[in-house]
Amino acid sequence: MSFGQGGPPWGPGGGTPDWSALAADTERRQRRRKRWLAIGGGALATVAVASIVAVAVVNESGDDPSPGPSDTLPEPEDIPGGGPEPTFEEDRPQAPPEDYLASPEKDTAPLSAKTLFPDESMLVNGRQYTRAATDATRKCASNAQSGLGAVLREQDCQRLFRATYERDGLAFTLGVAVFDSTGRATAVKDGYRPNVTSLAGGDVPSFCRTVTCRTTVNALGRYAFFTIAGHTNGEPAGKDDAKAKQTALDGSKFGYNRVLARGKAAAEADGAGG
Repeated sequence: MSFGQGGPPWGPGGGTPDWSALAADTERRQRRRKRWLAIGGGALATVAVASIVAVAVVNESGDDPSPGPSDTLPEPEDIPGGGPEPTFEEDRPQAPPEDYLASPEKDTAPLSAKTLFPDESMLVNGRQYTRAATDATRKCASNAQSGLGAVLREQDCQRLFRATYERDGLAFTLGVAVFDSTGRATAVKDGYRPNVTSLAGGDVPSFCRTVTCRTTVNALGRYAFFTIAGHTNGEPAGKDDAKAKQTALDGSKFGYNRVLARGKAAAEADGAGG
């Protein structure tokens, strides 16, 4: 049997193949291939790194990448500022209303029964009351009863304003006492003994003179205020009388809000003028 042209150099008459030589030749080809792959991969990695640096430079400077990062970033003195330099002009914060109610030097707006109780009706928590009467006096103790008169004299009360409001057979008298300092008003609140004398007028007869009524006391700035509340038909308003108690609390809240409004007006006027 014979082999055609191109057949292997072994076989009958061709001798035995050199297996060692063939193995060595195969190993050399594999090593050569791995070396070329390594060189090619390194080149690709270099291209990838160069691409990342170029993107970083564009993002930093906003321009096309240049030969090196140090050539594209501006020097520190060339970096533009963030805007005009601050002037540090002092903006004086507005003082709270309580500061304007603390002393006569700041609390200078006109003060009278008309400025404290300007409206014929007032609304507290959805309950509307009608004004019945107002008055004012510099003899504070003359419009106080029980132990309150002595407390007002001790703290040198300057004026006492009163207003009576009524609703559905209930009425309260609010008394607002004025002092020359916050300390005196606070001392009256702390040493409080009932109470302001109720004020009759309009459709409200004399009330809370000889029967139990509900009372409150509070203070804000150089003002102390009191309420006495009860039934206009002369019925007593004991501790379980929820309606009379609510009326007294409504009067106290109204008084607080009226004094606070005075402080707010003073603060706003000072802010506008400053």
